[in-house]
Amino acid sequence: MFRRMARFLAAFVMITSGAVAGVSATAGPAHADECYTWSRTLSQGASGSDVTQLQIRVAGWVTSGERLSYDGQYGARTAAAVKKFQSAYGLAADGVAGPATFSKIYALQDADCTPIHFSYAELNRCNSDWSGGAVSAATAKANALKTMWKLEAIRRALGDVPLTVSSGFRSYACNNAVGGSSTSRHLYGDAADLTGSPTLCRLAQQSRTHGFSEILGPGYPGHNDHTHVAFDPSPYWSAPTCGI
Repeated sequence: MFRRMARFLAAFVMITSGAVAGVSATAGPAHADECYTWSRTLSQGASGSDVTQLQIRVAGWVTSGERLSYDGQYGARTAAAVKKFQSAYGLAADGVAGPATFSKIYALQDADCTPIHFSYAELNRCNSDWSGGAVSAATAKANALKTMWKLEAIRRALGDVPLTVSSGFRSYACNNAVGGSSTSRHLYGDAADLTGSPTLCRLAQQSRTHGFSEILGPGYPGHNDHTHVAFDPSPYWSAPTCGI
């Protein structure tokens, strides 16, 4: 809690000092971060691993049905996602990722790169090493991180309402134990089942604009008690009770 508070304060100082001193979007790097530190301002035309790291954190800020690629290429879609991220957090929405944008990201993440309102433990109640699924343990954990950042975007869009994740990554053994589909995206680490407040239909509807390509909710067989969101190469939405 102390670390998170310190990070919020650091971000506030960074942003306000920039405003007072007239720092532009092309100013030097923001303060260092335990997880990842960007060393340059990013805008359309940029490429590299630092762009990929940015894409992971803004992939939840897209239009309905859109999915942002984690390709390290700062194109128009990445710029649009950055603009939406900036607008959501009260920053100048210019689509350029500079000190103020990075400081906000630093304030939103913990040392292990997870967003502050979610954790690896929350996305994996199956086993501690992420093994036994449809992909390698490293890939499953990386997919879960991408999922968490999309969930963070949903949380913000809903007015910072807490989200409850009832199920995330599953090994084949865990998936079989709960009667999951043999092709479940939970086996890949990129799925999450959401319960609680807000309503399941509200969650399903909101998820359409935050980068999830598989959304299953009330009215779909076996999903009347939760809303399932995931990445799926073959997009599929079905929550008949919610009009989806």
